[in-house]
Amino acid sequence: MLNIRPATAADAATIATLVRELADYEKLLHEARATPEDFLRELTAENPVIHVLMAEWDGKPAGFALYFFNFSTFVGRTGIYLEDLFVRPALRSHGIGRALLRTLARIARDRGCGRMEWAVLDWNEPALKFYKTLDARPMKEWIVHRLTPVEIGKLAEET
Repeated sequence: MLNIRPATAADAATIATLVRELADYEKLLHEARATPEDFLRELTAENPVIHVLMAEWDGKPAGFALYFFNFSTFVGRTGIYLEDLFVRPALRSHGIGRALLRTLARIARDRGCGRMEWAVLDWNEPALKFYKTLDARPMKEWIVHRLTPVEIGKLAEET
């Protein structure tokens, strides 16, 4: 019933759709601007920045995990940053999210990664409870900061 596989270029439109569904769930649909072309560009790049695992249930898209590799200067190893994990609401409680994370953990182990990290919205109790079952620890002492294109441009123009 469940199949987890790496995404291909043919999945770009499906990924865009799933991202919009995730954004809607997170009450951030107004921020979801990525297009199928954006995902196609990244998936087919010579050195792709993103990697995507697709989850299929009975041959139909059920969810995805989009991740990229980073590097920890403290650990001295690469790590995996999970940007998005999403399972369609009707298919939750079938072990799909755990299967995606288990596949990602195997990739991290096989690549010698020192960490797997992700962020979760503080109001998302179902996700917080799920991650606790994995023995994932919240990093409360760290505060995420962000610059968007306006702030990036302003900082880049400083002399």
